Amino acid sequence: MLSNIGIPSLLLILVIALVIFGPKKLPEIGKAMGQTLKEFKNSTKELTKEDDETNHDRKND
Repeated sequence: MLSNIGIPSLLLILVIALVIFGPKKLPEIGKAMGQTLKEFKNSTKELTKEDDETNHDRKND
């Protein structure tokens, strides 16, 4: 999905975000998005780990 976004589109999105939120809010928004993505990644790893353990236990029975 994100692979279809080119450099010009990304720059346009950043300029619009700068106009809407202002330069003081952008670092806060970026930090919040980074923390959200980090939490999502950790949750996904936990779920796949639990799924792998469940499948491993079923194979051993």
